[in-house]
Amino acid sequence: MSPPLTQLYINGQWVPSSTGDTFKVHNPYSGDVVGLSSSASSDDCKTAIKAASEAFKTWRHTPLTLRRDIFLKAAEIIQSEKYKNKIMQSVAEETAAAAYWGVYNSMHPVNFLRTQAGSLSLLNGEMYPSGNVPGAQVITRRRPMGVVFAIAPWNAPVALSLRAIAVPILCGNAVILKSSEFSPRSQSVVAELFEEAGLPAGVLNFLSMSPKTTPSLTAEIIANPFVKCINFTGSDRVGKIIATEAAKHLKPCVLELGGKSPVIVLNDANVEEAARVIVSSSMSHSGQICMASTRVIAQSGVTDKLISQVKEIAGSLRAGDVQNDKGVSLGALFTEASANNAISAVKDALENGAELILGDVSNRKAVVQPHLLKNVKPGTRLWDKETFAPVLSFAVVDTIDEAVDLANASEYSLSAALWSNDIWSAQDIATRINSGYTNINGPTVHSEASDGLIGLGGPSGYGRFHLESFTHKCVTVIHPLGRKLPLVG
Repeated sequence: MSPPLTQLYINGQWVPSSTGDTFKVHNPYSGDVVGLSSSASSDDCKTAIKAASEAFKTWRHTPLTLRRDIFLKAAEIIQSEKYKNKIMQSVAEETAAAAYWGVYNSMHPVNFLRTQAGSLSLLNGEMYPSGNVPGAQVITRRRPMGVVFAIAPWNAPVALSLRAIAVPILCGNAVILKSSEFSPRSQSVVAELFEEAGLPAGVLNFLSMSPKTTPSLTAEIIANPFVKCINFTGSDRVGKIIATEAAKHLKPCVLELGGKSPVIVLNDANVEEAARVIVSSSMSHSGQICMASTRVIAQSGVTDKLISQVKEIAGSLRAGDVQNDKGVSLGALFTEASANNAISAVKDALENGAELILGDVSNRKAVVQPHLLKNVKPGTRLWDKETFAPVLSFAVVDTIDEAVDLANASEYSLSAALWSNDIWSAQDIATRINSGYTNINGPTVHSEASDGLIGLGGPSGYGRFHLESFTHKCVTVIHPLGRKLPLVG
């Protein structure tokens, strides 16, 4: 059988590239071709932007209740066996993900879509008396921006594509969604879902591009005068490129980038529960999650017990062919180059005094087994840079102040966790950790659907997937007649 073809979705129609160009999508573990994808041309991009700008003229004036109903319908549809099976299959084939990760991509969107639909009241305007002009009334409204360019990654292809488009569309914008070249079929499901839910043609357009053409076409789309805002989820390296292109045209960005999430475990913590949760947050999807736990900072009183239990649990996990081997729970990394980079960072840490607790310091093509290291230091690549692999570092401290300082010894600020049985003290300590999210006695891999992730700048990005990010706050002032003015009385 020939591999399935993913087409472009422009102005309500599934179409091939205008040039007929396609590119291959490979399974990261086997290397097999699991799909073909249409590769958008410059003309396709312009056609999609034109369709979005025309659709925006009408969509921006649609009743909020209609938008809500479409999202609730989408939440209902995605629960069907048709969509569950479609998502499970495509995510497994394109990203070599284990079954639980396919389940996450099919089930997480349900609550997310419903939560977003329930947030529409935040678009209601305000009316209040003027503080400057007696008798005047001020009316504020949130108005959509126009065409939003959304770029979503491969690692949670359905969930993160929905996040990229949901709030902009709810706000009344039209969207161009660009998929990753690694997961176009999985991400195209989002366009199919909203088409079935009744979203008007042109409000959402889906483009995929080959790795060769992506840089130039992305810059071209950002430069297009009809595109008013960009959101991007991915690495800080690419985020800098996106931000630079947007800055050339003074266009706002929402950037959700990398993470190097610290976990502080205090002497009074529930070590058994902490170990279980740490393994889940560091090893799920082979560590290819921006919120993954990567740095454990343990007080000396619990270090030995904690490391022993984490090693026991992580040592029972095996990476490999998750589709065909029931004893395997971790898939391959998304490229062999990513695996090479992770092992190189492990070697660098060992050369700088770290101790290997678990792992063989090698990779088999894109497969990396779980690795645990102790006494990893700031200044090494393993501490400083996002690894995106099943690799976990431990550092040992005596005091809470030392733990906080080490947690903050990073440019990243996306997510953190803190373990202590003293909840009141933990709340105070949490305020000292430089992180948009701090989970007390919970996983770093957690965010609330109503708030989303919050990078505090730098390589974790900035901006939020909130209504305020995809609307302009506009003010109307109704002035009383006959008031005295300078020069004219």
